[in-house]
Amino acid sequence: VFAGVRQAQWLTKTKLVEGLPAAVQGIVDNPALGLQELEERAEHVVSHARLWDTTEVAPRREQYCPVLFENLIHICRLMSGKYPSLSKRMLARNCRIAATWERESILLQVRGLSGILMNSMTPIPPVASKEEILATKDHVLETFYPIAPTIDLQEVNVYKELNDTGQCFRDGYPYSHPHTLFFLESANVRTDRFRPEQLRAKMLMFAFGNALAKAKALHGDDPKVLEQPIVVQSIGTDGQLFQFMVFQLNTTDLVSNDGVKNLVWIDSDQNLYERAQCVPEVKKKVVVKPAGISGFQPDTFKKFLALYLHGTV
Repeated sequence: VFAGVRQAQWLTKTKLVEGLPAAVQGIVDNPALGLQELEERAEHVVSHARLWDTTEVAPRREQYCPVLFENLIHICRLMSGKYPSLSKRMLARNCRIAATWERESILLQVRGLSGILMNSMTPIPPVASKEEILATKDHVLETFYPIAPTIDLQEVNVYKELNDTGQCFRDGYPYSHPHTLFFLESANVRTDRFRPEQLRAKMLMFAFGNALAKAKALHGDDPKVLEQPIVVQSIGTDGQLFQFMVFQLNTTDLVSNDGVKNLVWIDSDQNLYERAQCVPEVKKKVVVKPAGISGFQPDTFKKFLALYLHGTV
């Protein structure tokens, strides 16, 4: 279990930038794309997931969280009429990932099920310019001294250094580029769900792992600054609160703290709606809170859609 994003940054030699990169924010803010035309539909799918898709009085998170995700993806796919290349995408579930690297004198590995992975025929272009990448040389990574940066990580004996993009990327597979990872924290019991900070750390580790495995598949194991950086996105949600992330792998030379760093943009804790009232709240025979969705946040939906469109629009 990762303590948080700061630890994940050190492990992956990554500089954090708050907010979305300009390339994604530009999609959110561009009225010509007509994203606002889909807002009403997005509000409708929230109601569908939270209020109507069940015979229970109040649906459980493990039910409404995946339903909401599927419905949002369906809205995103509607854009393929306008942008045909969006149809060149594939959602892969239960994809396994393994990536191994050395950091200082520690051998590290991220492996396991990496959420739901959307693959694409073409990679997302780099979001940071050559100048921005070179400027990361001056960035000083935070250390945890006297605490070991690997605190809380599970120690295992590694008999084989795996770098594997999983079953998703067999040779000749047309959708060979990882695009966006989706993590659904849909456990009903709060203690079984990752806290938002832990979720962001997990999202960063798996976006990095997918990018590193892809880089090694393309360029071999020799550590180097990549001529063409690899971008992998990540979205995490519990069915109400969303985390958005864009990760750019600039270097596979991860042993020392010197030189070019990787980059991650994180937009944290974005509510899609404030509250879902499944049954009206009545006091003294007066409805004080009607049933329905309140506080719908169209911008959060637009960010979800913008990450989906990123690399195509």
